[in-house]
Amino acid sequence: MPDFLLEIGTEEIPDWMIEPALGDLREKFQSAFGALGGSTLVMDATPRRLVLRAEQLIMRVPDVESIVLGPYLSAGAKAAEGFARKWHAALAQLPTTEDAKGERYVFHQLVKGQDARTLLSEHLPSVIANVQFPKTMSWPGSNGLRFIRPIRWLLALLDDEVVPFEIAGIQSGNTTRGHRILGSKEPVAVTIATYEEALLANGVIVKAADRKARIESGLGNGTQRDDALLATLVYLTEFPSVIRGSFDPSYLELPKEILSTVMRHHQRYFSVLNEDGSLAPAFVAVTNTKGDPDDLICQGNERVLRARFNDARFFWQADQQKRLPDRVQDLAKVTFQAKLGSYEDKTKRVMELAAKLANGTGANAAAVERAALLSKCDLTTDMVKEFTELQGIVGGLYAQAQGEPEQVASAIYAQYKPASMDDFIPRTIEGQILSIADKLDTLRECFRIGLVPTGSRDPFALRRAAQGIVKILFESRLPLAIMDLVEDVAELPGFIRERIQFYLRDVLGYAYDEVNAVIAAGVLTLSDVADRVQAIHHTRPTEDFEPVAASFKRIQNILKQAQLTSQPTLDPKLLAKEPEQSLHQAFEAVRKRVGATADYREKLEAMASLRPEVDCFFDKILVNDPDPAIRQNRLALLHSLLTEFSNIADFSEIVTQGGSGISA
Repeated sequence: MPDFLLEIGTEEIPDWMIEPALGDLREKFQSAFGALGGSTLVMDATPRRLVLRAEQLIMRVPDVESIVLGPYLSAGAKAAEGFARKWHAALAQLPTTEDAKGERYVFHQLVKGQDARTLLSEHLPSVIANVQFPKTMSWPGSNGLRFIRPIRWLLALLDDEVVPFEIAGIQSGNTTRGHRILGSKEPVAVTIATYEEALLANGVIVKAADRKARIESGLGNGTQRDDALLATLVYLTEFPSVIRGSFDPSYLELPKEILSTVMRHHQRYFSVLNEDGSLAPAFVAVTNTKGDPDDLICQGNERVLRARFNDARFFWQADQQKRLPDRVQDLAKVTFQAKLGSYEDKTKRVMELAAKLANGTGANAAAVERAALLSKCDLTTDMVKEFTELQGIVGGLYAQAQGEPEQVASAIYAQYKPASMDDFIPRTIEGQILSIADKLDTLRECFRIGLVPTGSRDPFALRRAAQGIVKILFESRLPLAIMDLVEDVAELPGFIRERIQFYLRDVLGYAYDEVNAVIAAGVLTLSDVADRVQAIHHTRPTEDFEPVAASFKRIQNILKQAQLTSQPTLDPKLLAKEPEQSLHQAFEAVRKRVGATADYREKLEAMASLRPEVDCFFDKILVNDPDPAIRQNRLALLHSLLTEFSNIADFSEIVTQGGSGISA
């Protein structure tokens, strides 16, 4: 059973596009060549190559016979003759089959299997050409092909025999290319067995995991862990080597956040920390070479970093000449969105929203108002214009340096948090309020003018904004009724509800039906939602919960079919002595026991304890009694039961062992 190796050699591919491209190449290969089987499919890449290795393919795809359905005999002779002519068969030789509609002609088509080499040769060009990238380009000689970067060579081997095909004027072969500097200037002939060894000898470590391990082993003590930067460097290099440099300690007078951002985002350096967590006057860089024996690369990196730090120091000092409050009016010249006005307009809206949200939360209202007023002022600073990643952070640092209260500075600093599901929420209530107000304003205004995310398009990151609000409200347990804040904007309530469901299912790990049941019962505060879904999740495994939940589904169906126009009144005198009175007495005892102050778990456990009485009721009582008064009274009893617990969950959404539950 042969092995297969494919290498697509290109100009340097942007690091962030490589892993998605590998995933797409894997899917397209499996779709096109699934019939070849294979025990293992391994994907690798460097900046200049995408690599696919498939092991133990079959030599030949077997013949396959398929049945082509033709017209029914009742369709007449012309239809039958046309079908026979299409498949080059005599009508008299066509077999028939019978189904519910009658007898029809069929044709047994034999699809001849192909050998693996022929199949690969025919379909690899389309597989490669259709690999998806966010952006593509053409180049002289590409013959209309668009790819992320120009293709320079193609290596395709099936058990060391070349699989012949051509793309953009490039013919496949058995050669690869080494490192631009460390490798041979000529193509390198390889076999599947010698592929990795030959590339290593020419300065290329094929496996990303090996490059990552090489970088990690050289970072040394004190280097600040940065997994995202590490992943970037893995796909920026083919033979990474770690070097350590230093900078003038006088730059440490600048905030750590600014220095780290310059090193990370602009130079792709790791920061180095002292034992106390403070920034050390050192950095770690990764080069795409075998080392730096003459220290020339390190000196060059130090020289570039010194220039960047000088810029940052200049921006810091220049920006301090104008205080944040004096910059508010400058926001009128900074556009938020063409149809939504300037950042001055946004600031006014955020101030109004933040003041409304702060009420009743325990937040310092004055600090929230001040933070909202100054929150976007750093957009007018030279520091943020140069280092856009620092917006918000710079505002908080400047507020602190200019003597604003700590609550104000901290809120401004954290206004864009959380940036993702893995990020922390703002640590202060004032910061949480400001972050929610800012994100909520963006959502409300964008939805108001029709900028609703569709498919993968979300240019204003509205999904992230909504998810940030949801994360803050769940983790902080702020008493804010989120749906009341969006109900007046078309499509926004449903959008927020989807984000809540996503958080409960994918982040907190609750079952989909538990989530649906809680959401269907209404959303007030997200802390309340969290308490209810946790109570259902905890109570569900108990013996009586699902049977009672199924009974509540039945109650809901019965009441729905009854089409009650008003809340029925229960008359205890009309209750049958045994099952009805027993259920009513047990229910009243439960209601008295749990009271209004009981938590949701206690209420659900109390509900589950009613199982014997509920089962007995449905076993012995006909709800739709011929006597209208008795029928109405029984509906009133069931209505009382359902109402008492319907504020926790809609139990018709709970999937019980019987499927959808007991029918009415």
